Amino acid sequence: MKYLGIETEKVRIGVFDFTGCEGCELQLANKEGTLVSFLDLLEVVNFREISSERGDNYDVALVEGAISRDNEIERLKQIREKAKVLVAIGSCACFGGVNYLKNRFSMENVVNEVYGEHKVETRRVQSIGEVVKVDLEIPGCPVSKEEVERIVVDLVTGADIKFPKYPVCIECRQKLNTCVFDLGKICLGPITRAGCGAVCPSSKVGCLGCRGPAEDANYDSFRQIALDHGFTAPRIEEKLKFFNALGAALQK
Repeated sequence: MKYLGIETEKVRIGVFDFTGCEGCELQLANKEGTLVSFLDLLEVVNFREISSERGDNYDVALVEGAISRDNEIERLKQIREKAKVLVAIGSCACFGGVNYLKNRFSMENVVNEVYGEHKVETRRVQSIGEVVKVDLEIPGCPVSKEEVERIVVDLVTGADIKFPKYPVCIECRQKLNTCVFDLGKICLGPITRAGCGAVCPSSKVGCLGCRGPAEDANYDSFRQIALDHGFTAPRIEEKLKFFNALGAALQK
């Protein structure tokens, strides 16, 4: 089989989900005009969103979602044992995501508040990398389907995998967007890694940092910008920790 004139061998791939909304998986399935050509590169042996086939002979495992139950840990370890390459996809898998907010509270109090007397299995939320070795992380909420396609093609063809080092602000300026701060909203674009095409600021919504920190992110400067625009320190910190994508960096 050839891809762009390059002889390639089909890579067996499995896609798996844990605690999350499955939006990243839907991004992979929603390839529209390029879906058929993209899937021609792969042999999909396990992907619940698009096929009823179930196999465990995969080379690459794409894993979405965070870990929030004990039985998920054992299942994840089994996937890691079978996969030659394990890729965490999406902010939940890479950082814990929105689910990580639960860790700020007592688990017992959370369960009682939401479920009352009903017994619910739950635990402290962890990212995939906190449980098993992760070979590659593709962040985003949801992931960019163009980025995932490019990276999977790079894996198949053996090309170097690269992520932008600059912040979302660069992409925002390239689109001639009005700064979201000037619209009266907090935006984490100055410290968040680009690659999303500034999709949130382009819709006049402040970046929430779902892709993790840009290289050399200056948190002190960002805080000062936010303070100068009238936002309080507690509100700034709340935004920084929303996905745990920047919160993890701040705790190091």
